[in-house]
Amino acid sequence: MPDYTVTPSPNHGERRDAPVDMLILHYTGMESAEAAHAWLCDPASQVSAHYFIHEDGRIAQLVAEDRRAWHAGVASWHGESDINSRSIGIEIANPGHMHGYPDFPEAQMVAVVALCGDICTRLAIPARRVLAHSDVAPARKVDPGEKFDWARLAANGVGHWVEPEPIGGGRFLQRGDTGQPVEALQAMLASHGYGIDVNGAFDLATEQVVAAFQRHFRPARVDGVADESTIKTLHAVLQETAAPAP
Repeated sequence: MPDYTVTPSPNHGERRDAPVDMLILHYTGMESAEAAHAWLCDPASQVSAHYFIHEDGRIAQLVAEDRRAWHAGVASWHGESDINSRSIGIEIANPGHMHGYPDFPEAQMVAVVALCGDICTRLAIPARRVLAHSDVAPARKVDPGEKFDWARLAANGVGHWVEPEPIGGGRFLQRGDTGQPVEALQAMLASHGYGIDVNGAFDLATEQVVAAFQRHFRPARVDGVADESTIKTLHAVLQETAAPAP
């Protein structure tokens, strides 16, 4: 376990009779790390996470791992809605898209890799269950975003990554389209784990899920349009992560 300090948050509760088999990564989305850290420890906020990672790589534990931190909010994955009871949540200090969205510093990424690797090893969290906040809440959240280095995590044995298909031409699906190709796309996204209705209509919710997938696996262009690159990358992810949902 990497070195860390303990700065307890009061915002936690009992886990609700579920195995801890997910790791959810967030960014703080506030202008300063200090303000975000304080907010996560403020009883008025009603939010928290198990760990907080500063830009310089310092790690703080806010909630003990055996407790249910309040980090995911309204979320779902593979039909499960109480993500907080099944997961460890890590907040990574970054101002986010609303405040310039800088790159994640090297010292911070070193700490992220070390902490995530330790957690996944100790708790036997499957690679396919290492997720972004935007994966489990695509209608509400975009963090940790397209600048987060999922490939680096996977290279260190944490989570899953495939090389995205290069962006090019070819047929694409977008908002307003309907029919069997859209239904097939939705079915693939649902098979991966996203909470999405398989209804054959490329609606706003489908666009948001496609964008969430792109943020994680095809970050070069995040536009919610299911182009050939996105669809082929999704196929590759499904081929390599195929396993029954827990």
